[in-house]
This record gives sequence, structure tokens and C-alpha cells, in this order.
Amino acid sequence: MRHVVVMVATSYPRFPGDGIGSFMEPIAKGIAARGHEVHLVAPWHPKITRGKEEDGVFFHFFKYAPVESLNVFGYAIGLQADTKVKGAAWAITPLALAAGWFKAWRVAKKRRATIMHGHWVVPGGAIGALARRNLPLVVSLHGSDVFVAERHPLVGRVVRATFARAAWTTACSDDLRDRAIALGADPARIETVQYGVDPARFAPDARVRADVRRELGIGDAPLVFTAGRLVEKKGFEYLVDAARAVSDRHRDLHVVIAGDGDLRDQLVARAAGIGAVRFVGVQTQTNIGRFIAAADVVAVPSVRDDAGNVDGLPNFALEALASGTPVVATTAGGLPQAIEHGVTGWLVPERDSSALAQAIDVLLGDRARAQAMGTAARARITRDFSWARVAERFEAAYDRASQEKRDMKP
Repeated sequence: MRHVVVMVATSYPRFPGDGIGSFMEPIAKGIAARGHEVHLVAPWHPKITRGKEEDGVFFHFFKYAPVESLNVFGYAIGLQADTKVKGAAWAITPLALAAGWFKAWRVAKKRRATIMHGHWVVPGGAIGALARRNLPLVVSLHGSDVFVAERHPLVGRVVRATFARAAWTTACSDDLRDRAIALGADPARIETVQYGVDPARFAPDARVRADVRRELGIGDAPLVFTAGRLVEKKGFEYLVDAARAVSDRHRDLHVVIAGDGDLRDQLVARAAGIGAVRFVGVQTQTNIGRFIAAADVVAVPSVRDDAGNVDGLPNFALEALASGTPVVATTAGGLPQAIEHGVTGWLVPERDSSALAQAIDVLLGDRARAQAMGTAARARITRDFSWARVAERFEAAYDRASQEKRDMKP
């Protein structure tokens, strides 16, 4: 069945290589590649360079802010340390929701849509629920949306109303699926659809490895790499502490952390005196892939933070696994679903710097074991986590949603 999809989101890469909402682009383009017509509705942002259409995805960006300083809706701009919604974001939300609803409704009507697909149950799912007219609604959960609903009673009520109108719901991890059910999602109409990765883009490359190491000036010294927003749930402070311990055994160790965020100053202060740790700021997706290819170990030290927020399944972890670089990660969120301990990666408890340091130390000291782990990881990711397979799963969700339409509330 061919669908005309109106996809409502609050993040999408604003320009080629942008790391914000990076997983949204292959989802949208993957669905379009299967022959469906995809119309993306998202907030306008001053850094957007997208045209009207790319690879079968048509863009409809809506403006909502009366002054430029209030363009804080979406693109992770409205969150403080990824746990609190900033005051300006709360203030502009009514205008943004109204603008998003009108744009989604208008696009759906004009393009004769057959499916409304809201990403992040709030606000994308809620906007889609209001704008869907008589269309079946699919809602996809990505992490921060569920967390906000768990912490704010008013948002929780909106989420329950949205789930009641959703014909089908997807979550990127089992953890998110279970939490969504606790918030009111129908257990019979929700499934886990994990993210994918492009194994051609993220792959071992000896030339890239040599180039990056030359640019960093580290030669053949051991290199540990990680990337993400510098917020509590990423657990980077535990990697910094682990680096202190590992550098005692590997004097020429280098730990490179890519990204920016509200905790940057705290992390830099924590790393003071550890010559091994280097912060390189926000990087494009291309550069993230280059750093991964150059690393001996990739660390994904995610945690459930003090407020209870946790990543669903970090795409960065999948990218590292696809690259064949051995990965040390925690058991937080959906990571254990993607990593088989001792086979395709090394899992350690959350917030355990000693266990993290030990795992990194072992893999740096046993290159044969590390290589075997990386090879097994790439094989599994290539087989089970392709974006083509993800698009196929979403296509099936659209078909199921269409079949459920008669049972939905008007």
C-alpha cells in the first residue's frame, strides 16, 4: 500500500552533516525510498539550508516566533542540560503548537495524506493528533519526550490523550516502550523499532585512521573517542574519571570528547590535570565517523541521570559498532539490546568509572580481542540494523495503523 505521509518532527538535520536529529533524515528518506510520499513538517530555524525537496522528502518549515531570540522550539534548543525545559521554550510553546498544527493540517489536506506520523509524542505526536483530521496517527518515541511526560502532570495528560488517538506507536528501545505503556499507550498497539545505521558511511578505513591521527598529532598512541551533547545522561564525567585511571597504565593515552552542552565547563574543570582528555567541540557527522575510524576504543558511558532521564538508544553507539571499532558501553537504556556483552562489545554498570577504566584497559592491551569484537559488531549491525530495515518496519506500522483506523476516536 502506497502512503502519503505527513511527518511532524521538532528536530531534523538543519544542513547536511548536522548532528541535531540526525536519525530523522534516514528515517524520512528511507520511507520515501520505498515509494511513499513524505512531507516533513518542522519548526523553522535560522541555520536551515534545506531546499523544498531532497530524495523524495518534501520540507515544510513553519515560523512561529515574533522575534528571532524566541526561536527556541525544537532542535534541542529548549532543553537545559536535557532535563528541564527553558522558560523561553515554555513561553513560545503555545504559538509554536498553533503554527505546527496549522502547517500539518494544511499540508495533509493539500497533499491528500493517508498517514499522520508524529515524532516525539510531545510535541510532534500531539501536533499530529490535532492536525490529523480523519487520518490514522502513528507516534514514534525517542526518549526525552517520555521523560518530560513522566515529570510534568500537564504534559502527561496531553501524552495520554495522544496515545488514545494513536493507531500505532513505536519506541526506539524496550525501556521506552515499557515506560510509554505506563503512561497510557496501548500494549497491543506499540512495538520497538530500533534505529538504524549506514554501514557504508560508518566503516573501518585505514587511510582515514592515519589521517585523523596525523591531524591530532598522536601517531600510534592509544585513542579513546566519544561524542554527544554534554549533558548528565551521557555520563561523560565517568569517562573523564576513567581516563585518569587508564592513563596511569597507558602514559600516551588520548581521550577525545566531541560535542557541546550545558555541562561543558564542569567537564573541562573535572578533566583539569588529565593531559589525556581533549574536548573538540561540535563535529559534523562526517567528522564523527572519521574520529570513530581513528579510535582504538569508543566509549558510550550513558547513565540514567539524577532526574531519571536516559537515552533510548544512542545512534552514536550504532555508528561505532558499524565501524568495527570496539565499543565499551553501559547497560543504560537500549544499549544492551544492541550490544552482546563480550561478543559485539563490552557492557559495564552505569556510573562505574572503575569498570569503565578496566574495560578500556583490557581492550587497549589485547588488540586481537578488540579486533574480533569489532568485527563481530560490524557483522551484526550490518545484518540487523540497516536503515532499509527500519523503513520497512515503519511501512508495516503505517499499514497496521490504516487497518486500526476504524477503532480510533474521531
